[in-house]
This record gives sequence, C-alpha cells and structure tokens, in this order.
Amino acid sequence: MSNSRRKSASPKVPSNALANIEFLIDGNGDITIGRVGPIPCVATAADEEQCLAMLQRRSGESLAELLQRLDAAIGDAYEHCIFIDEINAPPRSKPSGRSRT
Repeated sequence: MSNSRRKSASPKVPSNALANIEFLIDGNGDITIGRVGPIPCVATAADEEQCLAMLQRRSGESLAELLQRLDAAIGDAYEHCIFIDEINAPPRSKPSGRSRT
C-alpha cells in the first residue's frame, strides 16, 4: 500500500461555465481577485475600455460562487449595459438649489 494522498475527484464543470470570463480574457480583458484595502476578497472584470464589474465576496460565499456571479455580471455588462460596483459608494446626488415652498 502506498502512503501517498489520494486526490479527490474534481467537480464536473459544464463546458459553458464561466463563458463570459473566457470571452473577456480571450478579448484582451482581465479579471482580478484579491484584497482591496479593507475588503478581504474582491473580484473585478475589465476590458480595454472600462470596468465591467466589481464584486465583493459575500459571507459564506465560495470562490466558485463568486466567479459565477462575476461571469453573470460580465454578461449583464455586455448584453444590457448594466455595470455592477459593490466596492465604491454610489455618488451623492447634489441638491438642485431649488427650495420647495
């Protein structure tokens, strides 16, 4: 008998899994995963022109689940022009200068 460790079987991944990430990277885009300031895990996606998505890893969320959300966010950016930013605070609206009377 061998004392070597047995590798567990890899989960089967559908062939179209993370297709948007693959499309982005094949088109000279990139994704980044890691710490951003005080946030322990962030996933970002950008193409040559703009940032498509910035996601914060949720409590209890696996890395695989974060990547699936990133893939879906990339699809939303390209298909519906919806850009998700969970990292930066939304811009504050400026008062119009009008007063109600």
